[in-house]
Amino acid sequence: MTESLIAIALLLALVFARVPIAFAMALVGGAGFAWLRGWDPAGAMIGAAVFETGLSYSLSVVPLFIFMGNVLAGSGIAQGLFAGADRLFGRMRGGLALAAVLSCGGFSAVSGSSLATAATMSRVAMPPMRRFGYADSLAAGSIAAGGTLGILIPPSVIMIIYGLLTESDIGKLFIAGLLPGAIGIVFYLIAVMVAVRIDPSLAPETGTSQPMTRRDKIGVTGTLGLFLFIMVGIYGGFFTPIEAAGMGAIAALGLALAMRALGWKSFVSACRETVLASAMIFAIIIGAEIFSAFVNFAGLPDALVDLIYDAEVNPWTVIWIMVGIYLLMGCIFESLSMILLTVPVFYPIVAQLDFGAGPLADPENLLIWFAVVVVVVTEVSLITPPVGMNVFVLRSVVPDIALATIFKGIFPFWLADLVRLALLVLVPGISLWLL
Repeated sequence: MTESLIAIALLLALVFARVPIAFAMALVGGAGFAWLRGWDPAGAMIGAAVFETGLSYSLSVVPLFIFMGNVLAGSGIAQGLFAGADRLFGRMRGGLALAAVLSCGGFSAVSGSSLATAATMSRVAMPPMRRFGYADSLAAGSIAAGGTLGILIPPSVIMIIYGLLTESDIGKLFIAGLLPGAIGIVFYLIAVMVAVRIDPSLAPETGTSQPMTRRDKIGVTGTLGLFLFIMVGIYGGFFTPIEAAGMGAIAALGLALAMRALGWKSFVSACRETVLASAMIFAIIIGAEIFSAFVNFAGLPDALVDLIYDAEVNPWTVIWIMVGIYLLMGCIFESLSMILLTVPVFYPIVAQLDFGAGPLADPENLLIWFAVVVVVVTEVSLITPPVGMNVFVLRSVVPDIALATIFKGIFPFWLADLVRLALLVLVPGISLWLL
């Protein structure tokens, strides 16, 4: 256990020194494994991690779902979602911010990526909000926060990776994320309404609803149809969650071509962005595999399980401690790194917890509920300073807005996330109701 704690300290030092997280994990994990076992076994372990990850059939879902989201982003479908949401809320104070949140939720349902959602919707929703006099803080905050829904609402790339790490049923993880994702949208809408009521200067008094074009209507219908196609295909037994990635990518490409909304340059850009994002994710996964191999060999998970049993700690206390650790890590790490670093350590601990009676008495329900809690608390990290990956994505699209302004606008949504997190922890049935 001592070796693991030293390794974690070294990892944090490298991260603070701005070493990319993928290389920091690989370096510390590889060196630690060599220290315990020798350089030859360490070299074999590293080679196996690279080889098995690169050739993993299960991980093929990552580039396919990312490609699906990039195709939809390049085709202008997000504009249709925003226009449709604007028709619902546009006449209310703060209507465009409400529309931004709802359209982020809709785009999340077909992109599976928070960063892609934040980047796409910032290009679509920021210009009209600034044009109609919305405060930059509310405009940027609603988009950055709404983008976080991408890692929870299925098909979620993070949920898929979690399922592969823990060998959980990905279909059930998707179903478990539906209601918490919907609650997240509702809480964000409430956050906008409360913010503009407290400070009316954040948004104009009159609404700004604009008529939908035929292309906007096709975009909304196509997005809903694509979401239903994926979900019905998975739960109807027509294809597996892994095959759903390929079917979704083909369907998204067909939809974009049918709308005549995807030119050659947009297609090439979608492919390029997919390659770059996939390479980054695979590098992080390989680094995490190497670091996890060292941590597991050093005995950290077993030591923590023994420590909890010896101290006779209440299971709920263990869960709240883990939630606190995730919230602290969110100030330093981005979401995927957090999942890959912690799940191999925390998952075996949670699997041993005994909650007695109730929905968590079933081991499968317990681990699915824990997956939702982990993804939601990781979602909070996407808008937690000083890292807040969604904030930096939005800043790259709108560089004239100060980071402090964006974080100020995010505060109401961050509070809403904490309330939702507490609700999901205290009422496990919310996550398990649809199973």
